[in-house]
Amino acid sequence: MSAPPERAFLIGVETPGHGGWPVERSLAELGALAETAGATVVGSASQRRRTPDPTWYFGKGRAAELSDEKAATDFNLLVVDDELHPNQQRSLETLLGCKVLDRSALIIDIFARHAQSHEGRLQVELAALEYHLPRLTRLWTHLSRTGGGIGTRGPGESQLETDRRLIRERIKKLRADLDAVRRHRGVAARRRERAEVAHVALVGYTNAGKSTLLNTLAEADLFTADMLFATLDPTTRRVSLPSGQEIVVTDTVGFINKLPHDLVDAFRATLEEVRRADLLLEVVDAADPDFVVQQAAVQTVLDELGAGETPRITIFNKMDRLAVEPDATLPGSERAVFVSALTGQGIPELLARVGDALRGRMVPVRATVPYARAELVARARAAGDVTERYAADGIRIAGHLPAAMAAEVRAARVPARRSTA
Repeated sequence: MSAPPERAFLIGVETPGHGGWPVERSLAELGALAETAGATVVGSASQRRRTPDPTWYFGKGRAAELSDEKAATDFNLLVVDDELHPNQQRSLETLLGCKVLDRSALIIDIFARHAQSHEGRLQVELAALEYHLPRLTRLWTHLSRTGGGIGTRGPGESQLETDRRLIRERIKKLRADLDAVRRHRGVAARRRERAEVAHVALVGYTNAGKSTLLNTLAEADLFTADMLFATLDPTTRRVSLPSGQEIVVTDTVGFINKLPHDLVDAFRATLEEVRRADLLLEVVDAADPDFVVQQAAVQTVLDELGAGETPRITIFNKMDRLAVEPDATLPGSERAVFVSALTGQGIPELLARVGDALRGRMVPVRATVPYARAELVARARAAGDVTERYAADGIRIAGHLPAAMAAEVRAARVPARRSTA
């Protein structure tokens, strides 16, 4: 017998400031999350408070009115637009007799649905266990069967304590596995550094169009969809700049307002790609009326990762959906690039800007390389922005290269001829 369809009712509290988000807009995004998770949204309610009630989230009287909402809409799932304390969740579940989820649990559920790679599944499982451990009741008794049998429970130890111990052991194992992933990524990053390949990372709010942009830049065919968190696993592709320089571009997981800290911590191995990047491309959905506060949410996560000061190009995407460009007085818009990843509008300008930004991190070089070292010229062409001219004594190159590559070129160059008196 299949479970009844989940009919979700959304609630949120608007506190002073509220992170720059009107509660109505935050609830609309929560509704999109609920629909992404497979629920049908049947209603919503909000309340203005200085802080959420420590027991009921809403005030006690307003929380009691949710029973009337339940009778009117027949909802069987209450979704709360903040992270609940365990006692708040229990109080609401007891009051309403239905399942209660907060925004963090909903996002973790979506991540679990969309994670495809082994690494992604490890990260989501770790985040889920970290989230549920302090909320543990008897929901995890099935885990005791993993290593069940005689001797699996200590004398006098309750089932709940056993479950907690099993979860902590699983968390320890997942962290060790993800540490191995981090080491592997570190090796790959050092390999790129030795090859003098610049690394660019796409960052931005979920559904801003990062995967579509990477498809356009690299002529790839990554999965894309007009939905929140359509892709979670990072993907790296090579991209050629107009100068001939080759770079690698990584599409990272999208950010969102109130992104659970457990997810940030669990995905830290993946998000290390952001911290290691030479340049960030921040993709902004210019068609979204709240893109300014979305940028603030992205900045919060970047700061948490230690990548808040990494050189960055802001890209206003989805220009095909706008009749006019975003207001040029907005912070940073005068330095932004306006593109449509879907139609290709603005892509040549973006590639040129990327080349300019990376050139600023290189050193000027002018040298004549012997023909016997032609492979060095090919490497220089891929690693930097240089021009070539063929002469009798060798290949004359001029332009900008990463410091290590420039030093190698200078060491191999043909000595300048000395004039004789």
